[in-house]
Amino acid sequence: MSKIKEFIKDISPLNNRSEMPMLIYLIKVIIIFWFVKFGSEIICEGAVIGLHFACGKNPLQGEIFEGNVITLITYFGYALMVGIFFLYWKLFQKKTIAELGFTKKCGTYLIGMIIGAILVVVSVFSIIATGAITYNGKLDNIDYLYIFLMFGVFICQGMMEEVLCRGIVMQLLRNKTSIPIAVGVSTILFTIPHILNMTGESAVIIIFAIINLILISLIFSALTICTGSIWAACGFHSIWNFILYNILGLNLSGNDEMTAAIFDMKSVGSNILNGGVYGIEASVVTAAILAVVLIIIIVIYDRKGSVIDGI
Repeated sequence: MSKIKEFIKDISPLNNRSEMPMLIYLIKVIIIFWFVKFGSEIICEGAVIGLHFACGKNPLQGEIFEGNVITLITYFGYALMVGIFFLYWKLFQKKTIAELGFTKKCGTYLIGMIIGAILVVVSVFSIIATGAITYNGKLDNIDYLYIFLMFGVFICQGMMEEVLCRGIVMQLLRNKTSIPIAVGVSTILFTIPHILNMTGESAVIIIFAIINLILISLIFSALTICTGSIWAACGFHSIWNFILYNILGLNLSGNDEMTAAIFDMKSVGSNILNGGVYGIEASVVTAAILAVVLIIIIVIYDRKGSVIDGI
């Protein structure tokens, strides 16, 4: 019985124990991931419900904000989730924000944004060249204010996923295991929640969606290791989503809801070139581009070490 109690204490997400066999520690970190993820989501859902009541609406009777308002409220909840992650890290893991990956190299955030912007544009226009996506010019009546607010939304959303995967999970594992294991586990945990959006598509498109999730997660991890912080990964992640969804107006990770955008682009049918309803993140073209970029990052890092060490 004492061994069972000790095992439960070891894997509990409410302490910072790390002196245990590696397999048990892996289990502990995986539990921490789901505990923090689900716990923060429940708190944020409660906050959204409370905001409705504060504004005179009763969501229990179907009275909720509609359209862009509820989208902004929901997505800005990611900022609250990041705050909860920071609080958990400080109170239960008893570590500093720098140990989470937010070092003084914050200038790498801009570098990540530049890399992400280039890659998403190159990916989309490469697919346009195949005829699998059509470009129909600029949209009319563009809601620039909403698009600007969505930029803030994606800053929060990208940071939330990176703090959870490249921050909490990867940083905890790097202190106890090898880098390949840390990267591998964080990649798996990054991929699993996204798989839930892969419904109604062919097996081939789902396979390429998973491949691309793995590739982009590996790129985020490589940037984190290369730069010595998660700033670059946060910048890349946020700008990729924002440009794809609110600048180019294409589907984002299976989200095909209409949104404010600047350009009018449409997928032609559903195939492995455009990724179908899931979007270019399930495209074979995107997979090829991401694979090349990942190799380039690894080669540069292997030859020169931390390529942005002075920032």
